[in-house]
Amino acid sequence: MTLSLEARKRLWAYIFITLPVLYFLIVRIFPMFYAFNISIHEWDILSPTKPFVGLKNFRILFADPMFWKALWNTFLYTLIIVPGGLIPGLAIALMLNNITRFAVFFRVLFFAPFVTSLVAISFIWKWLYDPTFGFFNTILKAFGLPAQNFLQDPNQVLPAIAVMTIWQGLGFQIIIFLAGLRAIPDMYYDAAKIDGAGPWQIFRYITIPLLNPTIVFLVITSVIQSLRIFTQVFNMTFPNVGGPLRNATTLVLELYQQAFHHFKMGYASAITVVLFCIILVITLFQLKVLSKKVEY
Repeated sequence: MTLSLEARKRLWAYIFITLPVLYFLIVRIFPMFYAFNISIHEWDILSPTKPFVGLKNFRILFADPMFWKALWNTFLYTLIIVPGGLIPGLAIALMLNNITRFAVFFRVLFFAPFVTSLVAISFIWKWLYDPTFGFFNTILKAFGLPAQNFLQDPNQVLPAIAVMTIWQGLGFQIIIFLAGLRAIPDMYYDAAKIDGAGPWQIFRYITIPLLNPTIVFLVITSVIQSLRIFTQVFNMTFPNVGGPLRNATTLVLELYQQAFHHFKMGYASAITVVLFCIILVITLFQLKVLSKKVEY
């Protein structure tokens, strides 16, 4: 039987897409469902038996004060990082969109931290925050201000890590905003100027509405990344992981501690399930509330 050209195209399309789909199923979907299975067992990796315990791990989890502290800290990171990255990211993108000379240089300059190793950046910022020799305290002393402990202060450690995270991810926000701005046709701006609209009116009624898909994408990805924050917290608070009084600990860091320090895989998987549900609910809520179709 001879296949038509259109049928052969569809066949090859399915063949080419099979490999990435299999990869996604094996690497993403299967581990997710396997985590659900582990969470309902007493899964000690040092024990040959792994008895079924139902929802016991979840009952212990919800009664653990450290879980609630890690959850609260994770939401604090999100509340600081998401607007702290989106607002300056949009502001800088608007400025870069209006320049022609050295535009590529500035884009590379802002984007470089995003593609740099997060572990390396974490240790560099840990040195910048050093209470004795750090750059920030050197600046404070130069202006006659008292030195700050930053990562050693229970009240400053979380905001200090959040600031570093905002700086590291700012380049990504800027590049995506620039792409969104370049996708807006100039005729809308020209028509608004002819009608006498000022810069603020143009920004409010044209730029922001037409940037809605870009904003929704960045909000969702920023929230997910903030809820999964781990690397910088671990490295910047090491060896006192979690910071003083565990005031910088997060859900993923608590998951890591329970899984690889206490070998409680069932309990750690319960944290994974809860985090998955939180991310899913927040993402669906954001898609429902933030997504708006705008046409002119």
